[in-house]
Amino acid sequence: MTEDIGHGDITGGCIPADQVSDWFIEAQDDGILSGAGIIEHLLGPYASDPETSSIEIRKNDGDKIRRGDVIAEGKHLTRRILMSERTILNFVMHMSGVATLTNQFVIRVEGTEAKIIDTRKTIPCIRSLQKYAVRCGGGYNHRMGLYDAALLKDNHIAASGSIRKAVAELKKYVSHMTKIEVECESLDQVEEAINAGADVVLLDNMDPFMMREAVQKFKDDVLFEASGGIGLDTVRGVALTGVHLISIGALTHSAPALPFHLEFE
Repeated sequence: MTEDIGHGDITGGCIPADQVSDWFIEAQDDGILSGAGIIEHLLGPYASDPETSSIEIRKNDGDKIRRGDVIAEGKHLTRRILMSERTILNFVMHMSGVATLTNQFVIRVEGTEAKIIDTRKTIPCIRSLQKYAVRCGGGYNHRMGLYDAALLKDNHIAASGSIRKAVAELKKYVSHMTKIEVECESLDQVEEAINAGADVVLLDNMDPFMMREAVQKFKDDVLFEASGGIGLDTVRGVALTGVHLISIGALTHSAPALPFHLEFE
């Protein structure tokens, strides 16, 4: 919020400092809510606020909401409401958009073994919020960053010389608790990764027929993750190959915002 206020809200100076107003936030489309805690943090009463200040969160993160639903309401200093409005809406609209898109993918794969997971294709500084929003939508998180799991991608393999060598080098220094995932583009690479000791194999941009063959041959040996250009119209076909995980970068880098507005009563 400091980014928005800077040295002070110039426009808000037209409002008396002690004026109090009733406010509410309303959904303008159907979707899944994420970000209610941000509303409470920015518009919840502080000890120094007027005794009449109040807040009621009427919908919880992960709830299905419909156009016209009031998700939160309260009473606060008018200037505080006006200063907080845009920051709150920016977060809630984006996070709810992520949760809503995630939920659409989750619904598409119902009845299969596949879980929908996110990626590291996130907005800098708000990765944890975006990944939280994915969970609100019924999805799951991949690694949080480079620090909590090993994923050998094509460039790691090229720089190392082979999958076998890259995995062997990793195993020299990672903890026994650290899983190793290897990105593969062919069935030969899948077999090499498994023989090298990979825990998870990422099937990158494979067609469903090749995915199914890999899963049927090695499903008892590793977890399989599918990734690469998977959309709402293709995700179920991918899930039906038997993969355990489907990672989708669009959940965080391309989710359309879910609209809300804040109004005074």
